[in-house]
Amino acid sequence: MINSKNKLLLAGLCILFMLGVNAQENVVDKIVVRNNGEKIIDRIVAVVGNNYILQSDLETQYQQMLTAQEPVNENTRCKLMEELLYQKLLLAQAQKDSLDVSEGQIEQELDRRMKYYLQQFGSEEKFVAFYGKSVDDYKLELKDDVRDLLLEQQMQGKITDGISVTPSEVKEYFNAISVDSLPFINSELEVGQIMKKPVISPEAKKEAKSKIEGLRLRIEKGEATFAAMAGLYSMDPGSASKGGVYEGIQRGQFVPEWDAWAFKLKKGEISEVFETVYGFFIIQLIERRGEEVDARSLLISPVVDASDMYKAKLSLDTIYQRLLADTATFSDIAARYSDDDDSKNSGGLTVNPYTGSTRFQMDELGQYDQTIVFAVDNLKVGEFTKPMPATTNDGKQAYRILYLKTRTLPHKANLVDDYQSIQNAAMSKKQQEAIQNWIKKKSVDTYVHLADDFKNCTFNNKWIN
Repeated sequence: MINSKNKLLLAGLCILFMLGVNAQENVVDKIVVRNNGEKIIDRIVAVVGNNYILQSDLETQYQQMLTAQEPVNENTRCKLMEELLYQKLLLAQAQKDSLDVSEGQIEQELDRRMKYYLQQFGSEEKFVAFYGKSVDDYKLELKDDVRDLLLEQQMQGKITDGISVTPSEVKEYFNAISVDSLPFINSELEVGQIMKKPVISPEAKKEAKSKIEGLRLRIEKGEATFAAMAGLYSMDPGSASKGGVYEGIQRGQFVPEWDAWAFKLKKGEISEVFETVYGFFIIQLIERRGEEVDARSLLISPVVDASDMYKAKLSLDTIYQRLLADTATFSDIAARYSDDDDSKNSGGLTVNPYTGSTRFQMDELGQYDQTIVFAVDNLKVGEFTKPMPATTNDGKQAYRILYLKTRTLPHKANLVDDYQSIQNAAMSKKQQEAIQNWIKKKSVDTYVHLADDFKNCTFNNKWIN
């Protein structure tokens, strides 16, 4: 891993190269980097604007392909190089256009990645044992790369923004595919749900509020720091492990009650106890920069007891009887009674986070929610389950009824059954054409240098003029 000082050295070498200081053609291609006293040989294999691509960047992606058992051949490294050139071209243009991402956005993406990594390892202890460094140290090393990635995504969004396809374009795209080339579509499902969350009892609310008021009083008296109390007692998974710290939070990013306090506190000041849909909070302002704040946050959520859960189930039992009596459609009842905001506005149908549609292939559904797979496996189209326990997106307990709206058999793609998928493919093609045109234009206006051993690659785009 190349540290910050070495990155500055590499950036300086890039600038010298572009100014024509090098006496030999490949003087910048071969460099020695010192990292914690250890010599590491690496080299710059491409420069795009003020940004460089290292041999190690390329080899890391190549090794990831091998680990994932993806097919590789003699042209794989060239394909990887072209993808990296495109990413750096996006970054160069983002820098020219003065695009920016907030610390909050970076932290959010880092937290998302770390959550995924920790799930793969099973625990933070196993992660630390494998990498030999703490989660915070690992996040710090990733920070610059994540910032660049978010800028690249923002720039690509600008290129493809506003692109759409008409029904006639979708039909034209489909008709251009030869019969032999039509994709084979695996079985797909559409699944709906009606969810009921337990209503928190007044006693549970009173107990939670009393607890957080006691913690606030201890902090005010100087018996403990806010960071210590947040680390020990906060029920907010996004900040508890960091002593309650949230950095770079922009107005509108959190619930309105949180914003209202965060943007009126003075530096170091602690809010009164306030209630949100998640429970009771206190926050302490660390720093404010216009419409962005760093703050410590402490959450105590009311504890749901068995009687609250039982009442939620009884409510769903009544809804289940209405479904059996067929007095209203599933979508109408979901829209009226479901507590799941993500699905109630789409007739109760769950949305596939990987495609944005309401259709799931079975493996996608398993990745999204394995309990749904088991629950609907034996359902016929139009049937629904009895009320069953569920876990909400924020990790709380609830009950839900699941409904199988459609299930398609494996088949070759057609416009009737697969219109949404074909529409997405047509859209993707149109966006890719826009990207190709953008690369053609910007690669002429941007400095691009390739190491000699990549100049014979067959690229889809002309990178060297």
